[in-house]
Amino acid sequence: MARIPEGNASTGERYGKQKVVYHINHDDPNAQAGALSNIQNHINAVGKENLDLKVVLNGKGISLLIKPNALKNTPGNGTDEIPAEISGLKEQGVAFLVCANTLHANKMNYENDLYDVNQADIVPSGVAELARLQGMGYAYIKP
Repeated sequence: MARIPEGNASTGERYGKQKVVYHINHDDPNAQAGALSNIQNHINAVGKENLDLKVVLNGKGISLLIKPNALKNTPGNGTDEIPAEISGLKEQGVAFLVCANTLHANKMNYENDLYDVNQADIVPSGVAELARLQGMGYAYIKP
């Protein structure tokens, strides 16, 4: 069986500095958990000091941040593990950006309904923010 070569460069040397935006707009809990895992793997490979990583949540993707039982008619995917994962990613420099249009359309209050979101995390439009970041050189990833 052939072995995959490990390469000679350290991860920082191999990947250099990166600017990346992950786009989450789906409410499948397994896919969202996979996205968080992808983000952590990305940080592990590149190094947090070499990575400017943002996550844009719009549409149904907002369910990732809904506090358990915060909204009666809008199921969140929040479990006991999700807030800890989000906090851990934020501690490594990941920014979670939330679409104001989605909040308005779903009559959500970010302070009461979402986990660890503040005014600075709200962007006017998720899709416009994605375009803005791509124009600034951020690589787009849709897990």
